[in-house]
Amino acid sequence: MRRGAEELDERFTAFVRSRGEHHLRMATLLTGNQDAAEDLVQASLLKLYRAWPRIDTSGGPDAYLRRIIVNTRRSWWRARWRQETPVPEVPEAAAGEDAADRHAVGALVRQALARLPRQQRAVLVLRYYEDLPEADVASLLGCSVGAVKTHAHRGLRALRESLGDLDSFAVNETSDPASG
Repeated sequence: MRRGAEELDERFTAFVRSRGEHHLRMATLLTGNQDAAEDLVQASLLKLYRAWPRIDTSGGPDAYLRRIIVNTRRSWWRARWRQETPVPEVPEAAAGEDAADRHAVGALVRQALARLPRQQRAVLVLRYYEDLPEADVASLLGCSVGAVKTHAHRGLRALRESLGDLDSFAVNETSDPASG
């Protein structure tokens, strides 16, 4: 009996090691703050761990964890859990000019995302960073596909306006607004 629990723990640990950073990046984009994202992922992983023995992990539990993260973020927002205001951080010096440029652009994009209304930010992160279809985003956020399209359009327009002075960077409907 104990061996079965050890195997479950090993599979959970392996999942967190292989996919944890990805979900942390998504949470950072959703919250606009690294510390809040770490708290969100930690709380979500705890919920996932409690449900781990009952869920089908054969197809990969990414979708399950993504839903937990989005729902937990939504409930925290509703409860006004977020008491801190994101503060932009200067990216650390990277080796090479290209890497420095990518980090700088990435920081600017994250800052621009953080200024968006939460629903627009959530739609953009799920639609373009997670590369989910509009129907899946609508299901995750509990809204219509039309609302997802509206939030995506308005969010992308706001990002374009905010980032318009970047000559070498253009956000479009097919690019990843979180790269960098």
